Amino acid sequence: MRNKLIEKLTTQFPRLKDQRFVLKTGATSIIITFLVLFYIFILHGLPNPKGLQNYKIIPVSTQILDRKGRLLYEIFREQNRTPVKIKELPDYVKNSTIAIEDKDFYRHGGISIIGGMIRAFKDTLLLNKGVQGGSTITQQLVKSALLTSERTIQRKVREVVLAIWAEQILSKDEILELYLNQVPYGGVSYGIEEAARTYFGKHAAQLTLSQASFLAGMPQAPSLYSPYTNPDGVKRRQAEVLKSMTEQDFITEKERQNAYKEKLSILPPKKTIRAPHFVFYVKNILDKQYGVTTVEEGGLRVYTTLDLDIQKIAETAVNEEVAKIKYLRASNGASLVTRPSTGEILAMVGSTDFFATASGTFNVTTAHRQPGSSIKPINYAIGIDRKLVNPATLFLDTQTCFPSPEKQYCPVNYDGKYHGLVPLRNALGNSFNIPAVKMLGVNGVENFIASASGFMINSFTDPSRYGLSLTLGGGEVRMTEMAQAFSSFANEGTPKQLVPILKIINKNNQVLYKYKDSNIVADVTKPLPYPNYLVISGKRTISKETAFLISHILSDNGARSQAFGSSSLLVIPKKTVSVKTGTTNDIRDNWTIGYTPNFLVVVWVGNNDNTPLSPGLTSGVTGAAPIWNRIMRGILAKQPDLAPRRPDGVVGRQICTTQVNPTEIENPDCHPKFEYFIKGTENLKPLFSIEKAQVPVSKDTDMQTTKEDPQGEMREKTVAKDQYSQYCIDCAHPVDPTPTPR
Repeated sequence: MRNKLIEKLTTQFPRLKDQRFVLKTGATSIIITFLVLFYIFILHGLPNPKGLQNYKIIPVSTQILDRKGRLLYEIFREQNRTPVKIKELPDYVKNSTIAIEDKDFYRHGGISIIGGMIRAFKDTLLLNKGVQGGSTITQQLVKSALLTSERTIQRKVREVVLAIWAEQILSKDEILELYLNQVPYGGVSYGIEEAARTYFGKHAAQLTLSQASFLAGMPQAPSLYSPYTNPDGVKRRQAEVLKSMTEQDFITEKERQNAYKEKLSILPPKKTIRAPHFVFYVKNILDKQYGVTTVEEGGLRVYTTLDLDIQKIAETAVNEEVAKIKYLRASNGASLVTRPSTGEILAMVGSTDFFATASGTFNVTTAHRQPGSSIKPINYAIGIDRKLVNPATLFLDTQTCFPSPEKQYCPVNYDGKYHGLVPLRNALGNSFNIPAVKMLGVNGVENFIASASGFMINSFTDPSRYGLSLTLGGGEVRMTEMAQAFSSFANEGTPKQLVPILKIINKNNQVLYKYKDSNIVADVTKPLPYPNYLVISGKRTISKETAFLISHILSDNGARSQAFGSSSLLVIPKKTVSVKTGTTNDIRDNWTIGYTPNFLVVVWVGNNDNTPLSPGLTSGVTGAAPIWNRIMRGILAKQPDLAPRRPDGVVGRQICTTQVNPTEIENPDCHPKFEYFIKGTENLKPLFSIEKAQVPVSKDTDMQTTKEDPQGEMREKTVAKDQYSQYCIDCAHPVDPTPTPR
């Protein structure tokens, strides 16, 4: 019936017969074309999964080099792999891997369509990670053993085909055994047996539940979950593994709790490495950029910015000087040396001894710490740049309590004294706290945080979390951020992001990356002239005039001698160096940061567990400064003396140091002093008003006292008043003794 109907229709409508033929022919052509393309791009050259059982990879090691080509570390010269039979392993070794990597392992045929699609969609589209995600254990095995690590649709389809094929010719236990012997666990450790030996010094068959769950979380990202560089991260990952095992009924809740609480002793790394904190800092960057497999097996040559000679100076100074202050309850130190004009990291010491203890692997230079008073130059720079203050602006350094939502904030100076009318130069140089807090009150906390981001400090987030104590180091920052921030002063107002890598070359001698900057020099240990400020790229955060004034104040030994003495360790003989110290109020963090046009050195001293230091470390000149001094002396030994260059927009003039208005130079009582100003800011409005007021003073000495003092009386005096406190100008005041150098 059907054929007769078709014949009748085609007889009456002959063109319909031609169209049927075209449709049939077109459909056939499409199918044939698809099959041909599928064979060419997917099946052609596809390896046989049987080869998994005989698979042996010969990777090419990646070399991490210093700027002169000297080897710092070689990643994966060989893969340490010792095969183990799955029947020899405890069940929780197998189950921990299945729980975290592929919970449907025993139920799927190589791919997990629903779960895999969800994870792949999330990673690829929502997390913007490229073509990846959703791989089963079988897929991971064929990908690592038989395919490249490129992230393309073609490679993903080949992976799926191979996974299904492998499931047809290998049993589940064979696949799991191959996987456990194949995957990376960090460093040169491949396979569960080598991982057990590397981290715990035992065979995989002897692993406890806690140890097995610890290792099971590492293959997904061996660098990220390294117990050497990220102990907290790998512990959180272990918690995820144990939680998954509990949810899938592999272990009980009690077993989960006991396994998580078990204290694990990780063996220290054995491979020879130079500048270890820096090497792992670089490796993490490479892993994110090129992927772990390429970094660990791709034969890259990575020329870094580090100078091994400067690194040795920094390491020696940190180790030897911290050892001298153990009695002050200081157990650790760190240092960072950079070139401000290029952002190059020349040295990085993350802790005193990378190999000494588990805490030695902790990199303090990238950790959050309170900066203490070392943050003050940024606060004053903001005020100077906004033309609210100048170096001669007077602050009332008097007993002051600032309003706060919870309770009044009443800071004190480190010497326990109040210094009356203090010019900005001396307030910053001597690191007096009360003027700094008043400066922040003028700038505003919210404006300070917004401006700090321009200095490349991004750790300050929600302004509501911070108060006026922010200028005394009440917010946490990284040493790397402080290096970037202070580079703006050295670079005439332009901060530079830190750069650890100069060039990357692959195993075929192709240049994958090269950092270009006109101020880069091959040998930074040779005498260097001023950098070319005109070619320093980036957004200027403060004017060159402001940068000069801050640098000049921080290099003025006279401006800080009241607090630090005239011969402190902040002085580098015959060199002009700008420097600032910082110690937190609770004496947990101790800093010194100093720079020249060509070199910047950041030093920190403290304890990794954040326990307080001894009260003897109340100043940066006691803990961090000796380290800073040794490093800076070593670096500048063969360098010319380069003082900050005065821009045309900065003018100099005489001022009075004994007057309420410093610019009244004609006054007969004037004690003249030379000062620099941004042109046009010489006569700024004072931060206080002058009034007559009744003030309680001592009958005998005329010094200000309290109303409750029986030896006092009220007298009319001239007072200076700001929005927070007042200061009696014509009262008698005690004279500070000459400070003792320390």
